[in-house]
Amino acid sequence: QVQLVESGGGLVQAGGSLRLACTASGRTSSAYNMGWFRQAPGKERDFVASIRRSTGATAYADSVKGRFIISRDNAENTVYLQMNNLKPEDTAVYHCAARNGVTLTTSPDAYTTWGQGTQVTVSS
Repeated sequence: QVQLVESGGGLVQAGGSLRLACTASGRTSSAYNMGWFRQAPGKERDFVASIRRSTGATAYADSVKGRFIISRDNAENTVYLQMNNLKPEDTAVYHCAARNGVTLTTSPDAYTTWGQGTQVTVSS
């Protein structure tokens, strides 16, 4: 089994930046693809970005393209989400997820392991 722990959330003003980190432990070889999702109160869990750890290939939701960057440090078993030009609508709990599959996918149902989440609040 792989375990995921997120860090880096907080309160920031609109236009500011935050960097989230997700560190995997345990059977990290099964975390072939990793992704970030977010969930605002009363809303569904939405895809944000994903990365294939072996090649660095990435995918992004349209709402964050050009503002967010997902990256990985395989030596540290860590995936990062750099969030720039944050907007109030980015406010949510951000969850890291992992899946043992080749395809980069945006569906949360495809991910088998989830972290507890970290709160990101953007004030206007």
